[in-house]
Amino acid sequence: MKKVFLFPLLLLSNCLFAQQGYTCYPANWWPGMKWKKVQVMVHGDAIANAGTFSISYPGIKLLKVNRVENTNYIFLDLDIAAGTQPGTAKIQVKRESGSFTIDFAIKPRRKGNGTAYAQGVTSADMVYLIMPDRFSNGDTSNDRISGMLDQTLNRDTVFNRHGGDLKGIQNHLDYLDDLGVTTLWLNPVIENDMPDRTEHGYAFTNHYQVDRRIGGDAAYQALIDATHARGMKMIQDAVYNHVGIEHFFIKDMPMKDWVHQWPAYTNTSYKEQTLFDPYAAPSEIKKMADGWFVPSMADLNQNNPYLANFLIQHAIWTVENFGIDGWRIDTYSYNDLGFMNRCNQALYDEYPRLTIFGETWVHGVPNQSYFCQNKYDIPYKSNLQATTDFQLLFYGIQEALTKGFGWTEGVSKLYTTTAQDFIYRDPMRQVIFLDNHDLPRFYSVIQEDFDKYKMAFAWLLTFRGIPQMYYGNELLLTGLTKPNDGHVRQDFPGGWPGDATNKFTASGRTDKENEMFTYIRTLANIRKYSSALKTGKLMQFVPQEGVYVYFRYDSKQTIMCIMNTDKGEKEVDMSRFTERTTGFKQGLNVFNKAVVALTGKVKIPAMTMWVTELIK
Repeated sequence: MKKVFLFPLLLLSNCLFAQQGYTCYPANWWPGMKWKKVQVMVHGDAIANAGTFSISYPGIKLLKVNRVENTNYIFLDLDIAAGTQPGTAKIQVKRESGSFTIDFAIKPRRKGNGTAYAQGVTSADMVYLIMPDRFSNGDTSNDRISGMLDQTLNRDTVFNRHGGDLKGIQNHLDYLDDLGVTTLWLNPVIENDMPDRTEHGYAFTNHYQVDRRIGGDAAYQALIDATHARGMKMIQDAVYNHVGIEHFFIKDMPMKDWVHQWPAYTNTSYKEQTLFDPYAAPSEIKKMADGWFVPSMADLNQNNPYLANFLIQHAIWTVENFGIDGWRIDTYSYNDLGFMNRCNQALYDEYPRLTIFGETWVHGVPNQSYFCQNKYDIPYKSNLQATTDFQLLFYGIQEALTKGFGWTEGVSKLYTTTAQDFIYRDPMRQVIFLDNHDLPRFYSVIQEDFDKYKMAFAWLLTFRGIPQMYYGNELLLTGLTKPNDGHVRQDFPGGWPGDATNKFTASGRTDKENEMFTYIRTLANIRKYSSALKTGKLMQFVPQEGVYVYFRYDSKQTIMCIMNTDKGEKEVDMSRFTERTTGFKQGLNVFNKAVVALTGKVKIPAMTMWVTELIK
């Protein structure tokens, strides 16, 4: 097996920076933050060999100088008082060869101090997930960046970069707004200077740099400002568990235990059950938590206090610097869970409305709920607000639309999975979805059955939780993850100069694509103004003969949803639902305004879902 030995030789001839190039991480902070004690990591040639460090700036105290194993690093503990004025503080470094200074900026906080931004994402929103490299190329000048390891630019293969960027997304905000999108979630935007497969963004190489191939910091800020100007929001994809092995602090590690070291390369088992299994062998727990996700991504040791501070401060810095509204945390169950509680709490303390949800690609509602706020009386209590709800995907809507009805099969599985919501503290925060960048396209999962696809979206946009769709769903994009996941990460047709078709426009779409686009847009925009669908309660009835009925309701509005997953027409006895229909005269189909009787028996066509507003 391949041996892992990452700790660098500290040869001055191999230093990363000239004396003038010492770099601070973070490079700035803000007065008035609750996180007022900031640990600044300074990286550069033998910086720790300096005799003394000092800082003379009103409101800032240097509490401690921390020297670690690698002399190319120093960690400075600063206390920044609330009334400190913006400006440039000078960190004074004295060496035998002479003295020099390193700049550390103090910036004014964003207007609103965490209330005009970091707004949070709720069940009133609809999230649209975009892989920037595959959506639209708005600036061809950044397709390749000189000096970066991955110089590929080939749209004919799923393995290379295609050139999509943040400007391309900004150029199409009209399209997304029209579709009914309220929130963008982008796959990671942070620099991924790896040699290959850099289109997905999950192997960071510099936390404090937005990847220049998608536009860099300026383009990211411009996109966020443009979304906020429209009343839309931005979720950033966070990765705490691992980084790319080309990351500067992996190639030149501050200390040996910066990452999880093994005598020989050891992969994680991907068995999250070991973390809560009362009978688990300690060796199995360690392998799950400390094993590497893949060989190209170093597994970070979040029990190292310096690394923990680095990651927490970067999270706070990102929210304050760019003004994002929420975090989606990648590979949540692989992190040190105690660390994650500390990191989450630091963000909650600073930004009370910020939304944080974690990817928990696990199997079973108890497994999933372990990693977020729940009602269990167990030693580990997660403070994560919610997860990406793989259970309602795998054992809910996917089962309902691919399996025949039975006591526990088909749509009964959707009912049963939903019934287990009692273990979540707030199931309305759960993020529900049909597919994403790691999964087969849902249209392919249901074998391109158009009626089933419409039912799936009717469910997605009327059920409990925060709905998330994947870019191109509205275009009936297909794709499986075999032989590799690149096949579900297609380019959006029309996003590149010279594309044969432009599906950002109705004229560029086929009749079927326009029908699907209109279907999603209609319901998504109805949802924007529907109190019942945005924040109402859910009541469900036991499925019968493949027919599943649920209601979303509040004091202002009631929506009745009838899903017939059977291959034949079904007769539904409306008297079953008087608990919710009493007091209403009739229902109106939200799509075509057809009247739906609330008494007697009604016939619902095969593979159809009615979304009906009840009228008094």
